[in-house]
Amino acid sequence: MMRLLLIPAFALFFLSLAAQSGDDYAAQIAEFREHYKEEFKADPRAPLKTDEELAAMRFYPPDPSYRVEAVFVATPEAKPFEMATYSGITKPYRKYGVLLFELNGKKLKLAVYESLRLKNMPQFKDHLFLPFKDATNGEETYGGGRYIDLSSADIVDGKLVLDFNKAYNPWCCYSDGYSCPIPPTENHLDVPIRAGEMMYAGEHKH
Repeated sequence: MMRLLLIPAFALFFLSLAAQSGDDYAAQIAEFREHYKEEFKADPRAPLKTDEELAAMRFYPPDPSYRVEAVFVATPEAKPFEMATYSGITKPYRKYGVLLFELNGKKLKLAVYESLRLKNMPQFKDHLFLPFKDATNGEETYGGGRYIDLSSADIVDGKLVLDFNKAYNPWCCYSDGYSCPIPPTENHLDVPIRAGEMMYAGEHKH
């Protein structure tokens, strides 16, 4: 993502959007993706700008089965650490908690993190960051993993809705010159997550 990991407005706008099923759900995901693309045009730091470049983005068809309810387990004793990025620098984070969920009959776990650079900024006070890798990386999806933006405000009664249809690529997928966090080992899934953004079909910029 961005060098300072500023959160795209599209992500903040949709963090609390409730998902539905069937045609309504597909329309909602389509709208989410259109806003996602528009943010590239609006942000002068974004690696993609033209309609041709944005048309090379690819996504799995919306699939409600990849929207799951996860049990949230807080990790209040977790200590700050430096998360590595693909540019070689590190960024300060703290593990906020763990999400326990079942997907396609398999029990899985992912950690969510809070950025220590952003947590004191009012507009990002609830923001949670979920970087992950899965068995599709390097073939169907970007080899460096993907991200999902969440909100602590969406944790209700110890549960949170996790929607992999909203997984998106780091900016490093499209171009050199960005410091994109590398998903920690604990967030490497050995199952395929065929939802969200796929491998970019356009040319990588250098």
